[in-house]
Amino acid sequence: MADQPQQQQVQVRVDESKMHTSYANTIRTNTAMDEVVLDFGLNLPVQGGANQPPTMAFYVGSRVVLNWAGAKRLAASLNQAVSAYEERFGEINLDQPRTQQRPQG
Repeated sequence: MADQPQQQQVQVRVDESKMHTSYANTIRTNTAMDEVVLDFGLNLPVQGGANQPPTMAFYVGSRVVLNWAGAKRLAASLNQAVSAYEERFGEINLDQPRTQQRPQG
């Protein structure tokens, strides 16, 4: 058995002094060879004219660019968060419209 290198613990300090918070109900994803671009924003209905079908407008509020390793870590983190939520509150059904309610607790 080969010697394994010792792992060194690193303390992480989180600085939220320049953070801003925004709400998004949709995301648009674009990819390139070296990165993933995530546009977070709001889908809002737009009233059409008498002879026009209703449309949705996508207002981009934030853009996050990740390398592929960061994207994979994000996917794993989101998967873990969604699994924990569903264990506590039940499965999230994506096939039916939902009301904008947050669980209490």
